[in-house]
Amino acid sequence: MLEGCELRLNCDYLENRAELNSLAENIIYTGSIDAYFNYKLGALEYRTIKFEHETLSHTDNFQGHSVINYTDKDTPYTRIIEHKHFYPGLETSSTVITREYSSEWNIGQECYYPVNDVKNNSLYEQYSRLADLELERHKIIFGGRLGEYKYYDMNIIIERALELAENLL
Repeated sequence: MLEGCELRLNCDYLENRAELNSLAENIIYTGSIDAYFNYKLGALEYRTIKFEHETLSHTDNFQGHSVINYTDKDTPYTRIIEHKHFYPGLETSSTVITREYSSEWNIGQECYYPVNDVKNNSLYEQYSRLADLELERHKIIFGGRLGEYKYYDMNIIIERALELAENLL
């Protein structure tokens, strides 16, 4: 799929935008929209996640499923992932789990989920107008949950990405 494409890893677009913009006719930016504009209208709010991994040496099956979400207020984590269930037929005498702890985000941390409330959605709309100008001037397309400040289920975001690719090609 990437044959003939230049690929750069561990390259921060925001730190190298002038050089990277010169390499392509269109840029699809999937980072946070407020970071792109250096937070000039203020920072949007996000949730970040801390991951806690644990190997359970003498447990062959911890929860019976790959992912279980916890939505009650008394459980400190939002989900547990048991990785072996992503590999049907894998038989081991131990298992590895990851607990995800959601917390407030601060600039400099990885942002995972937008906080879609009235205040943040209003601020996003202001950034969206700036993004429209970037599309007109520099062919920068903002996409994904951070670029569009919207939570997406995986099937929907894949469909949107395929539609965008079809339109650009």
